[in-house]
Amino acid sequence: MWETILQIFPYAIAYTVPLLIVALGGLYCERSGIVNIGLDGLMIVGSFAGALTISSLQNQYGTAVWTIFVGLLVAALVGALFSLLHAFASINLKANQTISGTAINMLSAAITLFLARNITGSGNIVLTVGLAKKNITGLSKIPVIGPLFFKNSYATTWIVLLILIILSYVLYKTAFGLRLRACGEHPHAADAAGINVGKMRYIGVLISGALSGLGGAIYLVTIAGEFNGSVAGIGFLALAALIFGQWKPLGILGSTFFFGFATTIANVSQVIPSLATIPPLVLKVFPYVVTLLALIVFSKSSQAPKASGEPFDHGKR
Repeated sequence: MWETILQIFPYAIAYTVPLLIVALGGLYCERSGIVNIGLDGLMIVGSFAGALTISSLQNQYGTAVWTIFVGLLVAALVGALFSLLHAFASINLKANQTISGTAINMLSAAITLFLARNITGSGNIVLTVGLAKKNITGLSKIPVIGPLFFKNSYATTWIVLLILIILSYVLYKTAFGLRLRACGEHPHAADAAGINVGKMRYIGVLISGALSGLGGAIYLVTIAGEFNGSVAGIGFLALAALIFGQWKPLGILGSTFFFGFATTIANVSQVIPSLATIPPLVLKVFPYVVTLLALIVFSKSSQAPKASGEPFDHGKR
C-alpha cells in the first residue's frame, strides 16, 4: 500500500499544481464580482505562448532551465493581456459574463491552433526538454513526509505554494484585498466609499488571466510536454474546485488536491499493479463522477460573492 502511495503521490502533486494556480485566478476574479468561465481558454493561450517561447529559446540557446522560466513569465503576461477581452466585455460593455467566458474558450482554442499550424505546419509545438524533477537536499530524507513532498518534486510546485501564501495574505490582510472583496459583495457600498469598482474588477480579471496563463504553461512543462490546443479540461475542473472550496484559498487547496488525486488515479492506473485489475473505463470515469457528486453535495451550502456575475451600474442603488 505504501509503495502504491509513493508511486501515485508525485503525479498527484504535479497535476494539482496547475489546477490550484488556475483556481486561485478564478478566486480573485469572482471575489471582484466577475464570473470567469474562460479559465480553460486562458490556460490554452498561456500554454501556446509558453510553448512558442520555450521552443524558440531552446532551439537558439539549448536546454538551459532559464528558458523554461522565461516561458512561464511570458505565458502569464500573455494570459493577462488576453483576459482584457473578457474584462472589457464584462465591465465596460456590461455583457453577459457567461457568454463572454464561453467566447474566450472558443476563441483561444481556434486562434492558438491556427497560429500553431502556420508556425509548425502540424498544430503541435513540442518542447525539447521539459522541467526536471529534483529532490530537495536534506528534506527528502525526512521519514514519511520527505518521500511524499520533497522527493521528485518540481520547482513550480514550491513557486505556486508561495503564490498561494502571498495571495491569501493579500486577500484577507491588506486594504487592497478588502476593497476587492467589497466589490464582489457590495459594489455600490464600495463605490459610495470612494473605491473605483471598475478598476478593481479589471485588476481581478487581469490576475485571473495571468494565473491561468501561468497554469497552462506549468501544465505544458510538467505534464504535457507539447502544445496541442488542449489542456485536458483543467480550467473547467478548476471552476469546480473553486465552488467546492467555497471561494476560500485553503478550501481551494484541499479541493484541487482532491480532484488532482482522483484524476491521477485514473491516469496512472495501468502502470500500478494494484490498480491494473480495475476496469480502465471505471477509473477514467471516476474523477468526473467524484466532481459531480462533490458539486451536488456542496452546492446547497455554497456561498459565492453576492454580486458575482452582476454588471455594476454606477447610477443604480
